[in-house]
Amino acid sequence: MDNLTIVLLLIVVCGMIMAMVWGWAHAIHNAGVVDIFWSYNFPVIGILLLLMAGGNHIRKYLICSMVIIAGIRLGTHLLFRVSAHLDTEDGRYQQLRKEWAPHADKKFFWFFQFQGLSNVLLSIPFIISALNHKTALGIPEYTGIVLWAISVTGEAIADRQLHLFKNKNKGLVCNTGLWRYSRHPNYFFEWMMWVSYSVFALGSPYGYLGVISPLIILYLLLKVTGIPATEEQSLRSKGEAYKAYQRSTSAFIPWFPARQ
Repeated sequence: MDNLTIVLLLIVVCGMIMAMVWGWAHAIHNAGVVDIFWSYNFPVIGILLLLMAGGNHIRKYLICSMVIIAGIRLGTHLLFRVSAHLDTEDGRYQQLRKEWAPHADKKFFWFFQFQGLSNVLLSIPFIISALNHKTALGIPEYTGIVLWAISVTGEAIADRQLHLFKNKNKGLVCNTGLWRYSRHPNYFFEWMMWVSYSVFALGSPYGYLGVISPLIILYLLLKVTGIPATEEQSLRSKGEAYKAYQRSTSAFIPWFPARQ
């Protein structure tokens, strides 16, 4: 199967998955389920690349295994979090629903499709690596693996700390563990994970194109759907307590000095 066909198939599969997810979201009036399947789409892409890409088997199995493990972990974490309040839509999507009224459902459909397309665009490092026929692994691949292990572990710890805090401290601001040093340590380690994929891809021809993924993720986290939307919702729900937290912590990078 040629490379273009593989990419087109990934786009079609992710689009079909997101169309079905939109149908479910429409039925239950909760667009927040898109987060679950945005994460699960990456393991789907990893499995399809394992089956279709013709690159070196060791490299292909390594990168695809990394993608599958990380995607399943994050998707399952979000599945449990969203399922706990399936009848109550996340505040970020409630706000979008208000802004997009009276055509919110139609706009959410295209929003879901864009999420599916973004899955494929962000998969550039995986695709490049999985198509590489070169047999020997090099420093970029080994460095990428180490960065990936640190990132996935850090994100899992941050998610676990937030989950435990919320269970015991309803409505309060989490400021313990990694959250003491950064308001969004989960986002930081998520971004670092994408950096690790791009570093891994440097061992393959055209691997420099993999930098597109962490740059897109960084822009989304800092300017669009990540930190801005999350902090707006936190300010609406927690008010002055969250403002004080903002003054005492770094917005993104743990241990980076807070802006006073």
